[in-house]
Amino acid sequence: MSAFTTETVRSVHHYTDRLFRFRTTRDPGFRFRSGEFVMIGLPGETGKPILRAYSIASPAWDEELEFFSIKVEDGPLTSKLQKIAPGDEIIVGKKPTGTLVLDALTPGKRLYLLSTGTGFAPFASLLREPETYEKFDEVIATHTCRIGSELDYSREIIDGLADDPLVGDEAPQKVRYVASCTREDYPLKGRITALLDSGELFSHLGVPPLSPQTDRVMICGSMAMINDTKDRVAGFDLTEGSNSKPAEFVVEKAFVG
Repeated sequence: MSAFTTETVRSVHHYTDRLFRFRTTRDPGFRFRSGEFVMIGLPGETGKPILRAYSIASPAWDEELEFFSIKVEDGPLTSKLQKIAPGDEIIVGKKPTGTLVLDALTPGKRLYLLSTGTGFAPFASLLREPETYEKFDEVIATHTCRIGSELDYSREIIDGLADDPLVGDEAPQKVRYVASCTREDYPLKGRITALLDSGELFSHLGVPPLSPQTDRVMICGSMAMINDTKDRVAGFDLTEGSNSKPAEFVVEKAFVG
């Protein structure tokens, strides 16, 4: 267990019967880049911990760690994790990693953060990261869920940007939030892939289609969503990047099969 620290749960908030967020203490020696993920978990019945990769939803400067999670009733980890309360302890890995980091993108004008479900978590980190606004003139954060109540976390993050101690002056002027639902009526309805295919995303925003000259894209969601959206973005002639070779778009490889 030398590769892990034990952190104490500070707060828990349940948004729906499927989604919740929680905050924990942060080891003073733990360092990460906004947008990265880490292994977290709970002790298992056999003594071996149950671990899963979770994007860190808090920015790199935050003194606490924040995570946004789905609830799966028979899930090995989330069936237990959804029952945590302040004062409980969780296990957090010491080696964060990931491709949804600003270093993996080349300079551009406009940054798209395309997410579904709990895939908004790394973008909650990046939206509160000052470097995001140093590198981009405009940040478009999209979040697609089944129903409106599942958008509550992303709305909370967006609404809180104006009062953020480090990005409050810039974020409200630079961030544009696009929410859509797939299973109930909503001002913007449909999967992000459909909105890209039809061009509705761009007409809704009043901006031209994706261009490798100006636009950079990050993608996070289910495995199917990541792969399908990646194909669409590549269709606009954007090239996939990585930590070792920055380019015009990146996806969260931890969740891609």
